[in-house]
Amino acid sequence: MTAGPGTAFTAALERDLLIAMRRRADVLTTFFFFMIVVSLFPLGVGPEPETLREIAPGVVWVSALLAAMLSLARMFSGDFADGALEQMVLAPQPLTLLVLAKVLAHWLTTGLPLVLLAPLLGLQFGLPGDALATLAVSLLIGTPALSLVGAVGAALTLGVRGGGALASLLVLPLYMPVLIFGAGAVVATVEGTGAGGHLSLLGAMLMLALVFAPIASAAALRISLE
Repeated sequence: MTAGPGTAFTAALERDLLIAMRRRADVLTTFFFFMIVVSLFPLGVGPEPETLREIAPGVVWVSALLAAMLSLARMFSGDFADGALEQMVLAPQPLTLLVLAKVLAHWLTTGLPLVLLAPLLGLQFGLPGDALATLAVSLLIGTPALSLVGAVGAALTLGVRGGGALASLLVLPLYMPVLIFGAGAVVATVEGTGAGGHLSLLGAMLMLALVFAPIASAAALRISLE
């Protein structure tokens, strides 16, 4: 009996999470990269509170973006190397659904830890409580979009020598709107102008990525396997 779409989605998600736990070094590399990059800026810029508050949104968001790009190469490479990706393409379940499961696993092991850590790192920049909350919310909305868009780049460069660097170059222009409105939401909160507009635009980008990125990633995977 063929497994239903929900069962296949859950099985693919659990499999990727299990693989991530077995390869904790890869997950921890992204985590510590984000933490170190954010923490270095106060040491290099100096202790002036006003300066730190001004640069904090951009620093945290750029660091999160770079950390997300650092982990793109492993999204499909393991399945490509062991032949599991070919089985996914030939499976009776929609490939877009299985891709979405892999993207969710990527976000749970890469994006979610950054969301949880960011408010703690924001304290060293002297951000007020409402700005820290906005920072967490903006990352909670924005990092899934980074994973979805990054999946398209990872699928397009699958099997290509230096694919990780090439994928980063491909998705970087698409990451820019997320970066601008994510950091802008925190800046607006600090300035007291309200972050609602920025967060709404982030949400719209996430919805667009959720609809179109799995379809584009599935098509790119089929092309890469031909």
